[in-house]
Amino acid sequence: MADPSSYRPQPGQVPDSPGVYRFRDEHRRVIYVGKAKSLRQRLANYFQDVAGLHPRTATMVTTAASVEWTVVSTEVEALQLEYSWIKEYDPRFNVKYRDDKSYPSLAVTLNEQYPRVQVMRGPKKKGVRYFGPYAHAWAIRETVDLMLRVFPVRTCSAGVFKRSAQIGRPCLLGYIGKCSAPCVGRVTPEEHRELAEEFCDFMAGRTGAYLSRLEKEMHAAAEEMEYEKAARLRDDIGALRRAMEKNAVVLADATDADLIAVAEDELEAAVQIFHVRGGRVRGQRGWVTDKVEAVDTAGLVEHALQQLYGEEQGEAVPKEVLVPALPDDTPALIQWLAGRRGSQVSLRIPQRGDKKALMETVHRNAQQSLALHKTRRAGDLTTRSRALEEIAEALDLDGAPLRIECFDISHLQGEDVVASMVVFEDGLARKSEYRRFQIKSFEGQDDVRSMHEVVSRRFRRYLLEKSKTGEWEPQDGEDAPPEDDGRPKRFAYPPQLVVVDGGQPQVAAAQRALDELGIDDVAVCGLAKRLEEVWVPGEDDPVVLPRTSEGLYLLQRVRDEAHRFAIQYQRSKRGKRLKSSPLDDVPGLGESRKQALVKHFGSVKKLRQATIEQICEVPGIGRKTAETVAAALAGAVPAGPAVNTATGEIIEDENPAPAGASSERGTEQ
Repeated sequence: MADPSSYRPQPGQVPDSPGVYRFRDEHRRVIYVGKAKSLRQRLANYFQDVAGLHPRTATMVTTAASVEWTVVSTEVEALQLEYSWIKEYDPRFNVKYRDDKSYPSLAVTLNEQYPRVQVMRGPKKKGVRYFGPYAHAWAIRETVDLMLRVFPVRTCSAGVFKRSAQIGRPCLLGYIGKCSAPCVGRVTPEEHRELAEEFCDFMAGRTGAYLSRLEKEMHAAAEEMEYEKAARLRDDIGALRRAMEKNAVVLADATDADLIAVAEDELEAAVQIFHVRGGRVRGQRGWVTDKVEAVDTAGLVEHALQQLYGEEQGEAVPKEVLVPALPDDTPALIQWLAGRRGSQVSLRIPQRGDKKALMETVHRNAQQSLALHKTRRAGDLTTRSRALEEIAEALDLDGAPLRIECFDISHLQGEDVVASMVVFEDGLARKSEYRRFQIKSFEGQDDVRSMHEVVSRRFRRYLLEKSKTGEWEPQDGEDAPPEDDGRPKRFAYPPQLVVVDGGQPQVAAAQRALDELGIDDVAVCGLAKRLEEVWVPGEDDPVVLPRTSEGLYLLQRVRDEAHRFAIQYQRSKRGKRLKSSPLDDVPGLGESRKQALVKHFGSVKKLRQATIEQICEVPGIGRKTAETVAAALAGAVPAGPAVNTATGEIIEDENPAPAGASSERGTEQ
């Protein structure tokens, strides 16, 4: 591991100009390429205290052994040179987008004497007109089959074309009217090229004029009593309309645009692109990337633009590119895109209307793509086994943690404090084992004490259910364990690893709870979300798993699932509390002002103690409304405890599960 100070440039050596820089390792391999408006300012950021750098940046500068730079005249030149070097060197620390599958495109080989329509994958070739990409090859073939009736362009391979020319007889498509048969001279090369260009124009969205022309010809043929010709034209129009219907109209103004959306977490990101031409979605593609460098959404968008348009020219670059966030050097990117297209290009964030709605659709596709990628990765048995082995090695466990339990605390400004427990067995979620907890109130927001309480309660129940003859005394509002009916108890199985959402304080609280109960065969760790560091009890420094580690990915997925489960439960409790609020009976008080009052005072209890003048301080609340609220709350009687009508006993807390959620979770009070 190199010391960055050993290769730091001397003061004044780096120019204060736009340029591109390269970090190389000890073997002279390029490991990172970047660009900057000012090379001096940008490179200075890399040579500060390593402890203050982002972990991924720190890894890069300690892996590198030298840095070099090239000065250019403008930011646009820097952008072009950066793209060229990334393509040439494939640096390991640069963001690399990889297709999650190979997307086919509809291609017209205008570079041949007799242009051919075909399905193409892979890198694009010069002189070939592309449409798409499409999600499925069969969608292209269905569209082409409909359009060949009107535009009988050649679709056969070079071998079939040559063979038909030799024997003087066209293939089957030539006999059934779906090919103009240029191989046997039925049309001249010029006539066939004109057909291919009309095919391209129609696919590019210029459909209205062509359909209008066909309709006029159909009506003219009918007036001249050429009914067979009119019927053929009618069928041609129908075929073209069916081909058009396969691409949904999403923008009414015949817009040509590409929409780019990003879904990301701390380690990975998914990018989805919708290609809209003539107001219709003509194609879709997506990438998944590892976030190798410290990059935000704007940076991901910039890399996606380079990936998408680096090899494109002309109409392949649309007039408008819609993105979720604008990169820092937007003017340079716009100028670069305009140079690729040959005319002005708009790069912006949609704010309202149909374009914003379509952008939301693209974003949902990106989220689904990321979720599908994670599901495929988690579903692989070999990958799961490797993840468990990596966790065991990193935490120095005796064996792979086949059962992992993760705990998370959730609350809203100290109110409705709840906890979740999720269970993963063999690297897969075991939702029937999920549990949720209500936490007793503490003064202030004390996640550490809450974590101690929930871990104590979970393992106290484990010890009680482990010993069938042991005495049990209720604590923390717990119910007595059910009678032994032969079924497994809810907490009968101990985990090999307990994961908590948090850093050193939460880990120490969980370990202290286990120590108090005398449990010494369960390992504990915590996953801090900001830097994805793994903390273990009694250690001053975290365990840093490699970014590509399957073990880190599994821990992150377990933590995220616990967080989702806790948030879902906390929101359901908050919704019930607000729904049954005494403010519901105040006349003339709408939902917005009720929420404003509760948010301002923190709770209905504190609102009841407030004076009229204090209530008037809430935005939107006048004195008359404040007097009505105060009077209503003064007369409101707090609800008493629920009573079992059969036995007359007071029910402490029922805490029902949210509707439709019983199959996924249990509740531990």
